[in-house]
Amino acid sequence: MSSIPHSELNMLMSTPETTVDLIPASDFSYEELTEAYNHTRVDYLVPMPMNAARLREYVEIYNVDMDCSVVAVDGNEILGLAMLGSRERRAWITRLGIIRAKRRQGTGWRLVTHLLEQARQKNKDYITLEVIKNNTPAFSLFLKAGFQVTRELLVLRRPPGPPKIEVPPAEFRTLGYPEALHLLENRSSIPSWIDEKESLINAGNLAAFYAILEDGSKGWLVYQNTVFQLGRLVIQTEEGDPHKVGRALLHHLHHVHPAQDTKTENLPKDDPHWPAFQELGYLEVFDRIEMVLPFKK
Repeated sequence: MSSIPHSELNMLMSTPETTVDLIPASDFSYEELTEAYNHTRVDYLVPMPMNAARLREYVEIYNVDMDCSVVAVDGNEILGLAMLGSRERRAWITRLGIIRAKRRQGTGWRLVTHLLEQARQKNKDYITLEVIKNNTPAFSLFLKAGFQVTRELLVLRRPPGPPKIEVPPAEFRTLGYPEALHLLENRSSIPSWIDEKESLINAGNLAAFYAILEDGSKGWLVYQNTVFQLGRLVIQTEEGDPHKVGRALLHHLHHVHPAQDTKTENLPKDDPHWPAFQELGYLEVFDRIEMVLPFKK
């Protein structure tokens, strides 16, 4: 991108008669992309600010294709950006944002349609995304592009502390990394891009345990265990009542790790374990709407 000096890309005001160019995100540094991304999110329902290191990690964990991801510019001004995750026969739109002064001028539509064309060229079967609930402009944009709602997903948080409820005794077996991967490969629930097996493997620090309750109910929990935080929880019931199994698994998790904050993303709102999360003190931070667009073959 020799025609645009990156060190001089500023968020300047421009006239309505803009000429928008779409430039591959790979032509920008992570510092430039981070500055642009944060500028597009200052007034969002959930801003989720980034720094360059976190954005690089995000790209790696979620298999973002930086050559297919794109930045919209008008002269020396970045108007917005959007990223495309790519895995096997599927793609994922993420980190779409337009600076406030340049919204409702067609830039978002150009970004989305560009990513759709990139996914088609890569011969994907479908493309998916998540939009924050009540973000009406973005939701309407995706509906216009042909996306259909699949489900509602929850972003949850639990403060540190031991469990405050009692549960019936159960037998727990701590599992190794290969066993955790085997569980993820054979899960029955439908993952979102955020908690697909590939995302969890890329994120690292996976741990797991298996529970057998006195009544014969069985289930397992895979999670990410870092120094300060637990996260990326995948919970499954193999036999019995998911509420009971979920309560036992989450109780054991926070009994073993009482000092860590916990954050987990994209639990389906209709997941049968959701009541157990609530009993163990998880709070609903915000909701996302998952949407999908199949490509005709």
